[in-house]
Amino acid sequence: MGEAGPSSRVSPGKDFVAGGVGGACLLFVGHPLDTIKVRLQTQAKISCSHDVFYSGTYDCFRKTVSKEGFRGLYKGMGAPLAGVAPMMAISFFGYGLGKQLLQPEPSIPHTYTQIYLSGTLAGVFTTVIVAPGERIKCLLQANDILTLCAGCFRSAEVFRTCRLCCAALQRTGASQCLQRDHSYASQSVHQLSTPKILLAGGTAGILNWMVALPPDVLKSNFQTAADGRYKGLKDVLKGLLQEEGAFGLYKGFNAVMLRAFPANAACFLGFEVTLKFLNWLAPAW
Repeated sequence: MGEAGPSSRVSPGKDFVAGGVGGACLLFVGHPLDTIKVRLQTQAKISCSHDVFYSGTYDCFRKTVSKEGFRGLYKGMGAPLAGVAPMMAISFFGYGLGKQLLQPEPSIPHTYTQIYLSGTLAGVFTTVIVAPGERIKCLLQANDILTLCAGCFRSAEVFRTCRLCCAALQRTGASQCLQRDHSYASQSVHQLSTPKILLAGGTAGILNWMVALPPDVLKSNFQTAADGRYKGLKDVLKGLLQEEGAFGLYKGFNAVMLRAFPANAACFLGFEVTLKFLNWLAPAW
């Protein structure tokens, strides 16, 4: 597992470019279902009988396309797309730094605990970049059922989500980095076939969302709530449990799982194809 991590195989410049392409692939493939996920997570009850506007993933897809066309599924993609390259670059930098700090001797394989903690550090590093884009993205995605006011985009409103984004990004970076190292433990990345890269990326996405959905639901609700509705994470959790029970923490589960495999597989494939191309084009870089 000594050369499994991406930061030990390539230069920061290649990480930046390949990570940006991989992130863009993830967004283009996964954003429609991400829009459905956010709308399911943040929809308000429309009557005292606890009815909701969208009854499920397919119903949300059908109503969105009928009302807004297929372009409606890509609402809010500009903000994360603009930040995906620096986010990936900083994420890989944080991951490599974490591995170096936890295991300074490169010849000794890293433990899974060290890999997990390194991925957590990568998530923390990317929080400042991702938090504003996530806030804007969720507001744009949910704007057919929520009233957006001019004050929604004040800087204080954008950055108030950093704590929740930090928690969400920690589990994202950790699970995906763990899956990458596990996938590359037995083979050099240059020997991996396209099906194996797709399988590694898709599996990473599923493993990630198996544990990530509850904090993501809290994050989405916090980001799209009216100013002053929630004081913090505990307040969001308390409100959801009182109104909807534990199942409220798993809203959008079907959309998330349908999105997880293809979106993350596309991300891994985009990263590795770009990386191989850069290694061929500029092997000394």
